[in-house]
Amino acid sequence: MATAPDATAPNATTATSSLDLSCVLGGIALPTCVYNASGPKCTTVADLEALARSRSAAVVCKSCTLAPREGNPLPRYYESEQLQATTNSTGLANLGFEFYQDAGPTIHAIAPSKPYIVSVAGMCADDNVEMLTRLWDASTKRDFQAVELNLSCPNIVGKPQVGYDLEATDKLLARVAQLYQDVEQPLGLKLPPYFDPVMAQGMANIITKFDVKFVTCINSVGNGLIVDVDTESTVIKPKGGLGGIGGLAIKPFALSNVRMMRGFLPDTIDVVGCGGIQSGRDAFEHFLVGATAVQVGSQVMMEGPECIGRIQDELAELMKSKGYTSLDQFRGKLKTDNF
Repeated sequence: MATAPDATAPNATTATSSLDLSCVLGGIALPTCVYNASGPKCTTVADLEALARSRSAAVVCKSCTLAPREGNPLPRYYESEQLQATTNSTGLANLGFEFYQDAGPTIHAIAPSKPYIVSVAGMCADDNVEMLTRLWDASTKRDFQAVELNLSCPNIVGKPQVGYDLEATDKLLARVAQLYQDVEQPLGLKLPPYFDPVMAQGMANIITKFDVKFVTCINSVGNGLIVDVDTESTVIKPKGGLGGIGGLAIKPFALSNVRMMRGFLPDTIDVVGCGGIQSGRDAFEHFLVGATAVQVGSQVMMEGPECIGRIQDELAELMKSKGYTSLDQFRGKLKTDNF
């Protein structure tokens, strides 16, 4: 009698219809594993509606501040085909917290079951505490499914990234923990890239002390400089041309941060991969190093939210070619001694 192929074997034959791209993020069941990153094309009503209509597994809004912000001077965004990178210094341009706290019904009128994640990025610790207090006020019963607290915006003039200050992060999360009592919606953190495993371990130790459900690795690589040789000038105006670098060029740093955080954090805290995802193959790499789900940023800016469905399809085809039927069969199983 012929035996059935081993579903975990790299070359096992499977049917496309049997592929499972679902995942559970912070206790929230997602039908697929790819969704948008906060930042590109998630600011306005039209942006959020387009994401709701797309195949994005969830909708994340623009990182919001208490008051609306126009952001930094234009031009503040640039795409470099040569470097396969983007640079931006948007400066947290957004419509303000009140708009995003109430955006859930707009999204769910189009996609009733699609989770809405509110991204919060206060200009100071007190602002973050005030926004979270209002979001988690049980009496308001606002329509959102998770919070992503952004500790890593590199584009505010004169403001450091909280995620690089371990002491400040510890103090902020201690204040947040006092608010996070009997709250149903999971809390996540968006982290900056760490280039030293010792610092990544230090941040992981702090995060583990609190009831954080997921971390997103990484935000853009801060304060990069792209120069236009023809004009002998910077390509963006703010901060003397310094901006957050995104796109395919930052994928190695995103992968290393996902892998480090997956190793440093307990299994109860999920890791979301973000950075350099343009294709299903890029997404596969993030899962291979331990991501629970992935976010797409720069590619959404360049291609629109339609790219999310394309990336899902490419990921499914790659899984099929390798004989995988679910993400769990290869998630976190990067080989390091295959030489």
